[in-house]
Amino acid sequence: MEHMSDQPARWTRSTIYPDMWADPDDDPRNSEGTSPDGELATLRDFLANYRMTLRMKCEGLDAEQLARRSVPPSTMSLLGLLRHLAEAERDWRNWISDGDPLPKLYGKRDADFDEAVSEQAEVDAAYSALAREQDATDAALAEHPDLSVRLGKDGIAVRELMVHRIEEYARHCGHADLLRECIDGRVGQ
Repeated sequence: MEHMSDQPARWTRSTIYPDMWADPDDDPRNSEGTSPDGELATLRDFLANYRMTLRMKCEGLDAEQLARRSVPPSTMSLLGLLRHLAEAERDWRNWISDGDPLPKLYGKRDADFDEAVSEQAEVDAAYSALAREQDATDAALAEHPDLSVRLGKDGIAVRELMVHRIEEYARHCGHADLLRECIDGRVGQ
C-alpha cells in the first residue's frame, strides 16, 4: 500500500542537474568573466548574490504561501524573513550611526515574524521595505569605502558589518531553501 502524504514532491526547473534550482546558464547569480577585484567589491558581490537568492526563493508564490509557517512552535515564514531582513538592514544603520537609533519597522520584538500575515498588501509592503532599507544601508556604507574604519557608538569596523550582513543573508537563505521546499517541493542551490 502506498503512503499518502500532504508533503509536496521535490521538483526543480533545472534540466541539467536535478538537485539545482536553475540550470547554470539560466541562473542570474552566475556571471561570466573574472571575479570582482578587491575585498570591498568581493563583499558587495557576495551580498548581492545572497539578496538575489532570497528573492528567487520567494518568486512565484502567493501571499498565503509566503506567510506559511514552518513547523510549530516556529513563526518563521518566507514573508517573515523578508520583513526580518528589512529590520536587520535598519538595525545595521543604527550600528554605524552616532545619532539616535531609527525606530523598529515592525514595533515589538519578533513582530517581523509574528505579524507576517497572508495579505497581498503585507507582501507588497515587505518587498518595498526591504528594498528601501537595503538601499539606505548601502548608501550609508558607501560613504565609508575603507573597510577598517570604525563607526558608531560601539566602533564597529565596516569590514565586520559587511561580513555580518553576508552571514545574515546566507543563514536565512538556508532557511528559505527549507521553507520553499515545504511549500511546493522546489529544491534550491
